[in-house]
Amino acid sequence: MKQKLEEKGCRVFVPKFPTPEGQSLDAWFKVLEDYRQYIDENSIFIGHSLGCMFSLRVLEKLGHKVRGVFLVAGMVGIKPIVNYTTDYAFGGFDFDFEIIRKKSDHFTVFHSDNDPYVGLANGEKLAEYLGVSLTFIPNAGHFNAKAGYLTFPDLLEKVKNIL
Repeated sequence: MKQKLEEKGCRVFVPKFPTPEGQSLDAWFKVLEDYRQYIDENSIFIGHSLGCMFSLRVLEKLGHKVRGVFLVAGMVGIKPIVNYTTDYAFGGFDFDFEIIRKKSDHFTVFHSDNDPYVGLANGEKLAEYLGVSLTFIPNAGHFNAKAGYLTFPDLLEKVKNIL
């Protein structure tokens, strides 16, 4: 994904957030500080799993819009969530979606029916909260290497559409 977007002329950052050791909302915000100067109205956020929760927290605090937000296999507190307690400790599941919705004109939520970590109802509810239709991909698991997701052409195409 990074390489394909760079080929399109995008400057891409993939922060190295501490996980699972040292994983906390504060620790992730500290890492983000190194990139804050690059976050502007042309920025595109792509969050996966816990990264979705973090992206939502960033949007709550951000003082301006971003170009787009793509959330993959995110959770909003609807069980089953395998790591519910750990994920809840990462800032809880109460988000200010009224504020978040104003932070971008382009939200996309991806979820699958066989995610072993985060139930589909989370993706459905997250899409509803953001006022968008869920982009449902059957049999994609958690959209990770274990599920066979080494590339994600559907996501790449949707990102290209807003460049």
